[in-house]
Amino acid sequence: MSSTVLVINSGSSSIKYQLIDPASGSSLASGLVERIGEPAGHVEHRTDGRVTEQNDPVPDHADGMRTVLDLFEKVGPALGDANVVAVGHRVVQGGKYYDGPVLIDDEVVGLIDRLSPLAPLHNPPNLTGIRVARELLPDVPHVAVFDTAFFRNLPEAAATYALDREVAEQYNVRRYGAHGTSHQYVALKAASMVGRPSAELRQVVLHLGNGASASAVYGGRAVDTSMGLTPLEGLVMGTRTGDIDPAVVFHLARNAGMSIDEIDDLLNKRSGLKGLAGYNDMREIHRLAGDGDAAAALALEVYAHRLRKYIGAYAAVMGGIDVLSFTAGVGENDPEVRASAVAGLEFLGVEIDAGRNEARSKESRFISPDGARVAVLVVPTNEELAIARQAVSLL
Repeated sequence: MSSTVLVINSGSSSIKYQLIDPASGSSLASGLVERIGEPAGHVEHRTDGRVTEQNDPVPDHADGMRTVLDLFEKVGPALGDANVVAVGHRVVQGGKYYDGPVLIDDEVVGLIDRLSPLAPLHNPPNLTGIRVARELLPDVPHVAVFDTAFFRNLPEAAATYALDREVAEQYNVRRYGAHGTSHQYVALKAASMVGRPSAELRQVVLHLGNGASASAVYGGRAVDTSMGLTPLEGLVMGTRTGDIDPAVVFHLARNAGMSIDEIDDLLNKRSGLKGLAGYNDMREIHRLAGDGDAAAALALEVYAHRLRKYIGAYAAVMGGIDVLSFTAGVGENDPEVRASAVAGLEFLGVEIDAGRNEARSKESRFISPDGARVAVLVVPTNEELAIARQAVSLL
């Protein structure tokens, strides 16, 4: 019987999960528990082409996990018969400590907790999911896979901020990155698509979702990434500013009378595409721009300008590009964003075929012309499968 891994991604008010066969890459079941702690919860469990839904209140994560386990027993596949060899947990921040998956014990739980100030919106709910799952599934190894792990060994010149060294060391201020599980998965998949070893390639990966990040992967190793101490730095995102002059914080505090918490909320939750155009859904922004909305049109230009800027910067870091990959919700599904991102980059050998770019598909594919100097790809990410495979590789 094939081995399976139960992958859990615990958020502040949700639990996403998948039961995966890491050898074949197939998903036996998947689901979502959302609106945890609200008056009306929602649960979806998908398996064998069927969808089971519940709309009962989900008071807390423990109740949510019990609901998930109950659905596996009632709807299937039964975990007791699925040969579950591990539970893989997504954890955003592993700090300077982890460059790969780790077996979870009490010491690891404590360290994830201590790293919460570096990812206050992510590590605490990740940790809640770990604690609940360990309690409810005590006989299965639990493995943490960190978003930061792929970027743990960035070159020091890329990881280090030009901040007072003693302050930086005391408060762990450095570039950690995020979305590393996705960037690593896509870079490996891209190498297999072009038929060359990762060690020979200079790759740029653009993970474009509501959160967005770029990475430079040289010889299979991450050498730079756009997110920094937190996921706020870098590309324009759904609600986050991305790169911004840090003096904006001082300016708003002194002249607008805003508190640190208010500025934090502004930069992380009320900026980016939402701040520019009023929406963080790229489809709505395209619709508005098509109707002549100047703010939406500018938001798209700002978004694409930042992408081109990072592609060019990473070409400089690596001495050129062999592969450029688009992934995540926007990267996989928005041909207009892809076309705008590479417009004017022909001097780097980056160009796309309009027909291939416009074609709709859920599969990995080339969108560059035959014989192009740079292979431009769309690679659907699969972080859950990557987590499952890393968990099995550790065990």
